Amino acid sequence: MTDITLLDGGMGQELVHRAGDAPTPLWSTQIMRDHPGLVAQVHADYRAAGATVHTANTYAIHRDRLAGTPLEGQFETLHTMALKEVAGPGRIAGAIGPLGASYRPDLHPAHDLAVAKYAEVALILSPSVDLIIAETVASVAHARAVLEAALTVGKPVWLAMTVDDRDGTKLRSGEPVADVLTQIDGADAILANCSAPEAIGAAMAVLASGPLPFGGYANGFQQITSDFLKDKPTVDALSPRRDLGPEAYAAYAMDWIAQGATIVGGCCEVGPGHIATLAEAIRAAGHTIV
Repeated sequence: MTDITLLDGGMGQELVHRAGDAPTPLWSTQIMRDHPGLVAQVHADYRAAGATVHTANTYAIHRDRLAGTPLEGQFETLHTMALKEVAGPGRIAGAIGPLGASYRPDLHPAHDLAVAKYAEVALILSPSVDLIIAETVASVAHARAVLEAALTVGKPVWLAMTVDDRDGTKLRSGEPVADVLTQIDGADAILANCSAPEAIGAAMAVLASGPLPFGGYANGFQQITSDFLKDKPTVDALSPRRDLGPEAYAAYAMDWIAQGATIVGGCCEVGPGHIATLAEAIRAAGHTIV
């Protein structure tokens, strides 16, 4: 059968649920600062669930996101904390999330500025990770900039795009996912992430036409709301789906594998229980988790 790489699941909502704190626009970054060791416990639970790639809690650690908050000036310190918390068995991925905000390609900086900012993060991550995942890429311009930056440090780079929840063949920008396939020279894998599982399935057909290993990891919450797209959103603007328990989520991911995906996992609202059930389904189908 097939060798399947099993990513871990979401970090942000999982930490919010466990910490019980009032949500803030800094999400998992604030909780990591306020609850030492909690991020490491989530990573440990994903390891126990069977994940083989563990993504550091660095997604939102950008200078622009920290500006004007109590964590301003802690850019390097927060990266050090996240990389310490993720250390352990398995491959370590450094996450580079979008500048500005998630799902807001209209806020993405101009190319040269974006490359410089992403490259600063990649440089900090590179000594401590096995690969870099550029996550929730919402436009072709975003893809070009973050890939150019991430490739400067000599680590494998996986590019993960967020797609329209209603049409997984389009990016959040409205551009065709297929347009990114012409911009991926140097990348080692291409993924769809941070979108509804139904949309991820539609994206798989497009990614399968490209030259790279591909896969996906979906959200477990309902559609993005207009409130969430406002400045500095918090997790309480999102509602979890009640029809997407571990078994249902695993069924979606197994369908992606049937389409040729070799890298699967979970994103927001997909927790260790989902990953454990998915690991069981992968093995039951005769695949090997690597």
